[in-house]
Amino acid sequence: MSSWMQGDVSTNGMRMHYYRTGGDKPPLVLCHGFSDNGLCWTRVADALEADYDVIMIDARGHGLSDAPEGEYGPQAMAADVAGLIEALELGRPMVMGHSMGGATTLNLAADYPELVSRAILEDAGAYQIPAPTDDAPQRNNLAVWAEEMQSKTLEEIMAMGREDSPEWDEIEFGPWAAAKLQLRAEAMGVRARPRPPWREVFGRVQCPLLLITADNDKGAIVTPENAAEAARINDKVEVVHTPGAGHNVRREQFEPFMDAVREFLDRG
Repeated sequence: MSSWMQGDVSTNGMRMHYYRTGGDKPPLVLCHGFSDNGLCWTRVADALEADYDVIMIDARGHGLSDAPEGEYGPQAMAADVAGLIEALELGRPMVMGHSMGGATTLNLAADYPELVSRAILEDAGAYQIPAPTDDAPQRNNLAVWAEEMQSKTLEEIMAMGREDSPEWDEIEFGPWAAAKLQLRAEAMGVRARPRPPWREVFGRVQCPLLLITADNDKGAIVTPENAAEAARINDKVEVVHTPGAGHNVRREQFEPFMDAVREFLDRG
């Protein structure tokens, strides 16, 4: 990572921070999940930087990016990434996202087809999260969790991660823990409003899209039924199931995850 560059762009009324491996290679934008940051993709970027110019963003309210008041749904975050792609003159990069970042990626591909050549979703997109009638309970639950995490030291959070997820590689825990300390209160609004119906969004995607799923009994969110429906809705969607993993597919089954990612990206 010592040779990676970092910087900021102005996009959608905010300042977005990013990390970039660089080089004259096909660009690949990575969008992290809720409470993570761009460097939570470090292991993936290490594996791909020889072949791709990997750009790891900090989403609004996360990492070193601004935390503006207002919308934190996938359409707003897609607009953030669209502005970054244009500001960095990336053309039509490939884009991959996990969880919240997967919803961002899906909506980016649907709303800005001219900016995405290929898309990958890590246990993301093909499920609906309805907004509560009153978003205060949701916000409060997330806020209590964040406050508890931010009452700890970096080392204490890392120790918690090691205890809860012993199957993760050691490289994961530093960025994962640091991201928890960077999370801003504004980001708690991530579920404050209903998301666009996922079936409709999948139907509008025009580029090849890979949906990587895992085991629901281990914590994965996308069900086999929803994944199959996404592929029926749009023949540009393909599904790869990664057994032995839950919601954090790449962290729990890194090699199979990367095999699927590389095979798909190499076709681009």
